[in-house]
Order: sequence, then C-alpha cells, then structure tokens
Amino acid sequence: MNTSRLVWFKSSHSSGSQGDCVEVALAPSVVHVRDSKDRQGPRLAVSPAGWADFLAYAAR
Repeated sequence: MNTSRLVWFKSSHSSGSQGDCVEVALAPSVVHVRDSKDRQGPRLAVSPAGWADFLAYAAR
C-alpha cells in the first residue's frame, strides 16, 4: 500500500506540536501507527478492530 498520502494526527492530549507522541493515520482496512520523533522509521499496521481493542484497554 502506498502510504505517502496518509493524513497523520496526534492525540489532543499530546503536549502541543513539539510533544513526543505516537501518530495515527486511518485507512479503510488498517490503522497505521508511528513514532512522532521518527516519522520515516518503522510503522505498525493493525486492523480497525485491533486498534479499537487497544484503545479500550489503554483507557482503563
């Protein structure tokens, strides 16, 4: 998949535009996750259901 057109965003809870955080880009069948400090580095790709499960777990 060509990921060059993905729109990445950070949580509103990150510390401003310079905050170190993960960034997320949503696609129809996958959620992409990367480190905001290493935007060209490795990325994690998970299913939307897997991402929802992760968010529910992290919110506990």
